[in-house]
Amino acid sequence: MSWKKNLGLATVFVGATLGTLHFINKLFSYIATADNLLSEENYKYYEWRFGKIAYKKKGSGSPILLIHSLDVCSSSHEWKNIEDTLSKTNTVYSIDLLGCGCSEHPILTYTNFLYVQLITDFIKHEIGEKTDVIVSGDSSSFVLMACANDDTIIDRIIMINPQNMVSLAKVPTKRTITIKYLLSMPIIGTFIYNMRVNKRTIAQKFADTYYYDHNKIDEKDIFTCFEASHKDKAHSKYLYASKKSRFTNTNITCCLTKLNNSIFIIVGNANPENMLSANQYQNQMPSIEIIGIDEAKQLPHVEKADEFMEQVQVLFFKEE
Repeated sequence: MSWKKNLGLATVFVGATLGTLHFINKLFSYIATADNLLSEENYKYYEWRFGKIAYKKKGSGSPILLIHSLDVCSSSHEWKNIEDTLSKTNTVYSIDLLGCGCSEHPILTYTNFLYVQLITDFIKHEIGEKTDVIVSGDSSSFVLMACANDDTIIDRIIMINPQNMVSLAKVPTKRTITIKYLLSMPIIGTFIYNMRVNKRTIAQKFADTYYYDHNKIDEKDIFTCFEASHKDKAHSKYLYASKKSRFTNTNITCCLTKLNNSIFIIVGNANPENMLSANQYQNQMPSIEIIGIDEAKQLPHVEKADEFMEQVQVLFFKEE
């Protein structure tokens, strides 16, 4: 068989494989978003320079900004169990971060400083006054950095299970940058992303990381996270690639020493690592107060909303 014929067969095989993967990707995207659980009609939009930012605004009174965890599965839906309660006494803003939920998903490298700028600009242009912040998981570092850069925008902060400071300080390497390049490829990268982020893997994360009591897991929440991770033709993969390659990381040790804000950390006690991470922050800034919620893991504000709100009332409203 001549080399030309071999080349022709190889070309047909590669073309057929890529065509099949492209079809699978399209089907995956359709299945994930068919239910329209994150209806864009429920949001307002902030026209930011890197893309439209979806957010909700409820209630009246002094402002509180709710910022979900930096995860392709996350969105402002994370605050569904507490935002209505908070809105009875405060103006509550809950945003979808760039690359998440109903916000735009631009093709770019997502960095820590990008989100610092987003938080700063959103508070200045949409809220218009100094605000309290409740922030979840990996997004906590953005809020601390925003405080360090501009002390006029954020007052009190509650962090929920913030990221371990050691892992947060890790920088990109040649290996992680290669992973980012692979995930950013149009068809193959999308297929890899779909295999890594799907209903099964999300359900596993709920069971292993998010919830202590598996009986409280709502399948609708799993489908909502699945949809959030595949909106806009699965362009959340660019955020996923940036996280995997550590571009959203930063060393916040020096940042903490500059802050004068009242900062509180609420942790789910069912995961011992959460308390260890919280202690790292307290070691750098002894004024930080740590509160544990029993029988909860990564999402105490979802799994044990009433107990979580009791703590918020004590921390934010005890002086009022």
